[in-house]
Amino acid sequence: MPGMKILALETSTESGSCALLLGEHLSERRCPAGRPHSETLLPLIRELLAESSVKLAQLDAIAFGAGPGAFTGLRVACGVAQGLAVGAGLPVVPVCGLEAMAATVGALRVLSLLDARMGEIYAAAYELCDGAYALNGSVHVVAPESLDLPEGGNWVAAGNALAAHPRLAATLQVAGFSLRPEVLPQAAAIARLAARRPQAQIDPALAAPLYIRDKVAKTISERLGEGGRA
Repeated sequence: MPGMKILALETSTESGSCALLLGEHLSERRCPAGRPHSETLLPLIRELLAESSVKLAQLDAIAFGAGPGAFTGLRVACGVAQGLAVGAGLPVVPVCGLEAMAATVGALRVLSLLDARMGEIYAAAYELCDGAYALNGSVHVVAPESLDLPEGGNWVAAGNALAAHPRLAATLQVAGFSLRPEVLPQAAAIARLAARRPQAQIDPALAAPLYIRDKVAKTISERLGEGGRA
């Protein structure tokens, strides 16, 4: 929607970020590497707002990357978005990070793939239709070797799962996919997607991360059984 003012937060991976969209103007900050997003996100948000001379209450909404992704990271973006939105009387907009990856790539067909650890990946296929990305199938978690490839041609596979699982990358390349392993969910794409869907705004009390799987860690016995350490 033209002229929207959106603050966006994304912390589902190691590449955390925040962005401020004011109409057509977008500013973004990246969280420093090697430090918890919970320590660096709020100072970066304050920088963005101060730089643009904008107060939270002047915004239309606060968007956040809802996931899937790292369990702790998802809670950071969601929690900060909720806290800021409640204080400023704003709605929030949850946006799937895999869709944000597709929007970053900008191709006609994008297969977004994030490393989910524990030998699995998060996957979702998107196709551009009337200027927006439509989900082809579902957002799911799967073992790389069990991934069903979407039909058709001109697909771009994006995400850090390609580097984490070289065999998967090789399989996709043989199948004719272009590869973009550097693409991750970013706040800039979250902001732009949120601005296009004011109908997706919700009460901050209803905001929740997108957990594709309930289990977020292996038990000690499972790690030992795989030759790991307790």
